Amino acid sequence: MPEPERKTRKDAARNQRAVLEAADALFARAQSPEDLTMADVAAAAGVGKGTVFRAFGDRAGLLRALYEARLEPVRQAVETGPAPLGPDTPPQERVPALLDALLCFKLDNRRLALALEASGGGTTPYQAGHYEDWHGLLRSVLERIPGLTDPGFTAHALLAATRADLVERLAGPEGLAREDLRARLARYADRVVTARPADAPPE
Repeated sequence: MPEPERKTRKDAARNQRAVLEAADALFARAQSPEDLTMADVAAAAGVGKGTVFRAFGDRAGLLRALYEARLEPVRQAVETGPAPLGPDTPPQERVPALLDALLCFKLDNRRLALALEASGGGTTPYQAGHYEDWHGLLRSVLERIPGLTDPGFTAHALLAATRADLVERLAGPEGLAREDLRARLARYADRVVTARPADAPPE
């Protein structure tokens, strides 16, 4: 590979890291993340605005990249980590643990999660790539629970309880404490994964 091409790739990777770090700091401090522009991020990173657009496409692309970078430790714990998130955990225990991890992530990244779910042409999280990942994961775990029907719909219903706009409503205007929110979600998830099928005989 020619040396100039290798240097260009290294420069691009360095610029991308600088932009993500700058965006991370700006979103952490911003009172209104929706007001932050690509120009703001470029200035904070010390690069041209064109560099940000080339690396991430648009504001939604930058938000997605930042969100994914923050989510990566959670994803690693889900894929290879120990109980309760890791793959060796019994499914009835793993489902509430996965939802709790996602809820805590949304609570720790409230502004970014809201900005991401409200970007990209609509106020919906369902267009985000990470939603499909989480739905597929939950569905695969739910499929291992004996007697649980329609795991695909159930995964959607469980994930709805962790929508960023709902988390913001509960943690903001309704004033629910973090541990209260986590406990309520855990009880809800536990009822779903331990519910007796409608046609199951009584014990």
